Amino acid sequence: MPEVIVTIGGRDFEVACQDGEQHFLRSAAALLDGEASVLSSQIGRLPESRMLLMAGLMLADKTAGLEEQLRGLEDKVAAQDALLEEMRAQPKPEPERVEVAVIPQIVTDTMAELAARAEAMAEQVEDRAGA
Repeated sequence: MPEVIVTIGGRDFEVACQDGEQHFLRSAAALLDGEASVLSSQIGRLPESRMLLMAGLMLADKTAGLEEQLRGLEDKVAAQDALLEEMRAQPKPEPERVEVAVIPQIVTDTMAELAARAEAMAEQVEDRAGA
């Protein structure tokens, strides 16, 4: 079982851990050291046991707050999941009927004839302007 030396509040501690868990131990010690450093800067030098107790309580308070936030978010996610399931369970809406106006063939033919006349007139005007 490997032993790791961690520094908390400016003091070194030798701690044993499972093989491969050294990184997690160092991360946890860094969190505890952060809280201990805050205590040391605010209060000054404390007895080792008092410093560790206070730093642990500060971390526990933060953890409790995060757990409360997590529960609230889990409740929101559960409500959203229930809403999604409710929406999926509803019958699909009937297709909406859309009517498209049909243009009679005579109107299309008349428009094409008018367009051809307009083009012929435009050519005549261009010919006269160019002459």
